[in-house]
Amino acid sequence: MNLLNFILNFPDEESCIAHFKAQRDQIGIVCPKCGSTKHIWLKNKLRYECTHCHHRQSIRRGTVLEFSKLPFRYWYVAMHLLTSTKKSFSASELQRQLGHKRYQPIWEMHKKLSDIMGKRDNEYQLSGQIELDNAFITTLISDDCKQQNLKRGAGSQNKSKVLVMTESIVVENPKPGKKPKKINHIKMQVVPDLRADTAVEIVKEQIDSKAELTTDDSKTFFKLHQAVESQKAQVIEPEDLQKILPWVHISIANVKRLLLDMHHQLKKEYLQYYLNEFCYKFNRRYFGEKMFDRLVFAAANYNTDFKSRIYNRSLCG
Repeated sequence: MNLLNFILNFPDEESCIAHFKAQRDQIGIVCPKCGSTKHIWLKNKLRYECTHCHHRQSIRRGTVLEFSKLPFRYWYVAMHLLTSTKKSFSASELQRQLGHKRYQPIWEMHKKLSDIMGKRDNEYQLSGQIELDNAFITTLISDDCKQQNLKRGAGSQNKSKVLVMTESIVVENPKPGKKPKKINHIKMQVVPDLRADTAVEIVKEQIDSKAELTTDDSKTFFKLHQAVESQKAQVIEPEDLQKILPWVHISIANVKRLLLDMHHQLKKEYLQYYLNEFCYKFNRRYFGEKMFDRLVFAAANYNTDFKSRIYNRSLCG
């Protein structure tokens, strides 16, 4: 949705509430106490009341807005800004655009929206021909780790490990200068380690069992034949990457560039949220103005597991 249409359709708080209520009504309201689906709407309280047991529930209940005190229009502006650009908006930029005094609630709103983006994408599995490789993304480390000697390479404490999966289709007789494959959907998953069993678990969750995998001959991938119908693992020379695994490495380069340009001081425990947003928008790159509508639909359908503080977790990795 472009800016002029957004302003026209959502000029105030009441218009955002009415639109969100229409989304909830379309989904259907179920009483958590007795299971009834018949309710009346209490406009002055923004609550549904069950006609059977008279239990009341907020319009925000079971949605990404649950437990948030921010106005509905804040959420709608945030969803518009996040879907109106190919890149992203940082939480500090969202705060500036909204004119809100405190950074923390805007940052939490941003992460909650990123969380439901990931939940929505997790409803689907990749299929067909899949490229798979791992990426190492630089993240912050704790002060305790800074006092230690940092390891070099992939095992460094400030490198987060990510499995990157892309659907790619071989193009017959590609035009000069074009890639031998074209890309469809992608997934990126932060993993605690690069053990073979970890990779198998992720592939079972994210990729259809009938898919055809293309990987390098890394030890991380040597068990993947247990999770899919076909796996082609081979030694890949650097000069052959663009022929055998072109799109997975383009995706890695693009997400690294986005994180470097838009988001600073990136902590490991929040990396997955940024990857969720990148993949969600990439997978819907042809939706155009409908991407905003799809995000509002997801906001009304999914609650969030996001927690602003994660305790008892070491950043040394």
